[in-house]
Amino acid sequence: MQSIEKFAVLDLPVHLHSNYPSWLEQRLSQHLGTHVVTLNAEMAILAQENAELAAVVCKADVVVPDGSGVVLFVRSQGKKIDRCPGIELAESLIRSAAQNGWRVCLIGGGVGVVEKVVSIWDKKLPGLKIVGQHHGYFDSTQEQTICEQLQTIQPDLVLVGLGVPRQEFWIQTQRSLCPHATWIGVGGSFDIWSGTKERAPKWMRDNNLEWVYRLYQEPWRWRRMLALPYFVWCVTLQTLRRT
Repeated sequence: MQSIEKFAVLDLPVHLHSNYPSWLEQRLSQHLGTHVVTLNAEMAILAQENAELAAVVCKADVVVPDGSGVVLFVRSQGKKIDRCPGIELAESLIRSAAQNGWRVCLIGGGVGVVEKVVSIWDKKLPGLKIVGQHHGYFDSTQEQTICEQLQTIQPDLVLVGLGVPRQEFWIQTQRSLCPHATWIGVGGSFDIWSGTKERAPKWMRDNNLEWVYRLYQEPWRWRRMLALPYFVWCVTLQTLRRT
């Protein structure tokens, strides 16, 4: 497949494409193994402090612009790019999986959460084939069982919701078990899909305010939100160094 142009954000690649779901659907149909990273400002800053995470992001097959901060910075540098929220990207691929018979595996979320997701999707997408599922609070013995099942089942699409950076490390370590699958770290998407939590209203998402709603729901995240102004500072310095 044709390669995608990349642009550096704090030394991390962001792939520039007008239709990420379509590009990934082509790879899925051709059984081209793919690790998808959904990059936002918080992850970018964490990667500045964690060389292992930065290495994983740089090795990913495609890095999509999940966060508004990333998108606004890339646009400020004269590049055309649109935000691609990871949850919406995953939802698009789930719908395509139901239409094309691709087999899906879900790993992550709290105990009982993925079961709710599967129950909801069974009603909405009767053609969807969920061939494996497990919550994200597994011990070493359960992890071994999960890995053995993945190797046996060989799903086409694996959605991993273990939070950043754990899910990125886990995918990088285990993706060789299913080399032809598409792997995506989906963070807390299982909570949204199950109805355990609500996503921000569309008008907030459209105005780059989704982080405000997340902070309203989870006030304890305020320290993590400090990454946003720090991201602005860091990319400003990056811009100055380039000029």
